Amino acid sequence: MKIAVRYCTRSGNTEKVAKAIAEVAGVPAEDVSKPLEEDVDLLFLGASLYGMDVDKRIYAFFDENAKKIGKIASFGTAASPASSVGRIEKLAEEHGIPMASTSFRCYGSFGMIHKDRPNEEDLKEARAFAGQVLADTNA
Repeated sequence: MKIAVRYCTRSGNTEKVAKAIAEVAGVPAEDVSKPLEEDVDLLFLGASLYGMDVDKRIYAFFDENAKKIGKIASFGTAASPASSVGRIEKLAEEHGIPMASTSFRCYGSFGMIHKDRPNEEDLKEARAFAGQVLADTNA
């Protein structure tokens, strides 16, 4: 099975989670500015919210790579209770890409809000999420 991990970050929060997921998946975590070089069976895709939407780079990534993606497992960080996961799911639906049965989100620090998040516990949960998605996909 071919797996990739991509993320979009401005503060580094989502990158931290992506790297934890990538450890479990056994592949590098890379920014969405790097297109998929080949078809992947499973893409872990992460982002945060900026003004209640994902960064425009996520839209561009979908437009450029949708035909190479078998399934997406979404993850996200945000300082607010809202999540980028729903927006990623909507974009996947618009591009005809199925989603994994579970997703992951945790708080990300923004100034003094949720300082030091994602923390080690968040990253532990991200690793568990990746393991569960991989187990479900291989079942």
